[in-house]
Amino acid sequence: MTTPPETAYSAQPTLSQKVPATEIELATTSSVGPDNPPWGVLAAVITWLTSIAFLALVPNVCVFPYIAYRYQGLPTPTQETLLADKTFVFLFVAGWVPAHLLTLLLIWAIATRLGKFSLRDVFGWSWSADFGLWKSVTVAILLFVGAWMVTVFFGAKETDLDRILQSSRAAALTLAFIAVATAPLVEEIIYRGLLYSALQRVIGPLFAVVVVAAMFAGLHVWQYRQNIGAILSISLLSVVLTTVRARTGRLLPCFMIHLVFNGTQSLIIVFEPYLRALFEHWRPQAPSGALTCVLHFLS
Repeated sequence: MTTPPETAYSAQPTLSQKVPATEIELATTSSVGPDNPPWGVLAAVITWLTSIAFLALVPNVCVFPYIAYRYQGLPTPTQETLLADKTFVFLFVAGWVPAHLLTLLLIWAIATRLGKFSLRDVFGWSWSADFGLWKSVTVAILLFVGAWMVTVFFGAKETDLDRILQSSRAAALTLAFIAVATAPLVEEIIYRGLLYSALQRVIGPLFAVVVVAAMFAGLHVWQYRQNIGAILSISLLSVVLTTVRARTGRLLPCFMIHLVFNGTQSLIIVFEPYLRALFEHWRPQAPSGALTCVLHFLS
């Protein structure tokens, strides 16, 4: 009998043999993806709660020195007094930027395990074969039109965000910048990235869509509590974004939809004074109807 060549079968390592660490890391890294993230539900929820804490604490830290200087020797200012203070409102809104940056740093640490994995790989930062750039842009525009129609139907009652926009031009432009530069990225990575990726592995895609969409919309309910139209609009956006994430297995389309949706509103914020002046030039009476709803729909 002839002995089979040793190359006929790959030898399996025995317990006494050691597999090189690089091979283990390579196998682990190759199995990581948007639907098999290197974090669990607990880590995702803790990151989500921490991001909320950053948004609550960091802006207050930013405005504390101003309050201490501006109101020294005076009675403790009320909320109404502070909201009427243009400098306070501007500094408070600007405080959302460092809050978002701290959140992104935390996300990087959790999602990549301090650089062990690639953000692109773990979040699916690429286009789906059947859901690319132009489809994402189209969905965003349709969402904006749908949200605007909802706002027109239910009316556009003033919210806390409207008061910020009306406080000063500086506060409005800062808010427009944040709505494009940091908010879509942070929110998509947290909700459709960390939370959805972890939850779908435990409770399945359908229930994960329901839970994540509710979490995203629920967080904005208090912000838009005076405006049912804005609440319904943000709920529609949340459901569509989470459904796109479940359908494509990618985060990039969700980010692009969110970016274009917010960007359209930011353009309205930037050009609102000119649009209003143009409208008043055409019609001397006070703005009303559809344009008013557009100008107030800045969720």
